[in-house]
Amino acid sequence: LSVAYKNAVGSRRAAWRILSSIEQTEQGKGNPQNAIATRDYRRQVEGELRELCESILQLLEGDLISTAGSVESKVFFCKMASDYYRYLSEISQGTERTTASEKARRFYDEATAAISAGLSPTDPIRLSWALSRAVWSYEILNQKEEAVRVARQAFEDAI
Repeated sequence: LSVAYKNAVGSRRAAWRILSSIEQTEQGKGNPQNAIATRDYRRQVEGELRELCESILQLLEGDLISTAGSVESKVFFCKMASDYYRYLSEISQGTERTTASEKARRFYDEATAAISAGLSPTDPIRLSWALSRAVWSYEILNQKEEAVRVARQAFEDAI
């Protein structure tokens, strides 16, 4: 389930970034027709990406997180939810971006609480969570120092 969604979403995220870049380039060149065509296609990809993210988030928030039977499962599912809200933040603006980012924070915090209940500092799920949170801090919140702090803390705890 995780790999299937990651692959489907990953290809659309890459396409969305490329299309956004092309759209800006065409606008800068003064090619409004090309920019409009690219914008329309970017919006189509964006819609597909939103649909996929909302679909997996519904599964995660509906059953998977609340019925997780172990700390590892809880952290893994909370990290997944955070990641998909981060992806929604990447393609959103204004209050929609803020809302998605706050939901990501909620799940990062929930994972943090679960980690403190007993997940080894060298556990791959914990390390993956730390990397994901650092990326969110850096790319979405533009908090570079916080991103470095989270990554450094995970590294120091693991060694």
